[in-house]
Amino acid sequence: MVQAKTDRDWQQKYETGNIPWDSELPSAELFKVLEEYSIPPGRAIELGCGTGTNAVALAKLGWKVTAVDCVEEALVEAKSKADADQVNVDWIAADVQNFGVALGPFDFVFDRGCYHCCRRVDLSGYLKTLENMTRTGAYMLCLCGNPNGNEQGGPPRVPEADLREEFSSLFEIIHLREFHFEDAGGVQGPLGWSIWMKRK
Repeated sequence: MVQAKTDRDWQQKYETGNIPWDSELPSAELFKVLEEYSIPPGRAIELGCGTGTNAVALAKLGWKVTAVDCVEEALVEAKSKADADQVNVDWIAADVQNFGVALGPFDFVFDRGCYHCCRRVDLSGYLKTLENMTRTGAYMLCLCGNPNGNEQGGPPRVPEADLREEFSSLFEIIHLREFHFEDAGGVQGPLGWSIWMKRK
């Protein structure tokens, strides 16, 4: 079992099936951004990949994908998805904080809902991971909770000013816009931020 510094018991959530964030749908915002900015496939890493839906979808588009999560049970399901779609993904069970020294550099980092939890317990460790894995010119898309919505529950919410401050040491923000996460069945989910960035 991976020992990770976390804000909740992710292992227990997967064991009990209490994973409302796992819509089983590839992120529409992820693929909208890649198309919008004409980003060709390269070397990508997903932080907090869960059961691998987005990592597998990227691999199907020709990306060479590495995906990391601290819950090994989630990665077992992720590997099954990759096998079913006949794509290769490098799955790694690890804490995403203070991680990746020997893995980089990646062309693209994707984070759907990891940052807004990591920043609560070890923001400097999370940023160190981004520094380890990227070089000047690399891109990152971070999808996180937005406090401007009025939904009950949902992901942790990050004020815009905090986003700008916390990423500014490493990245130039190209866009910071609102979007909605997708819930299971394609239902509109909570309001979020889409932050598209380029490594300084």
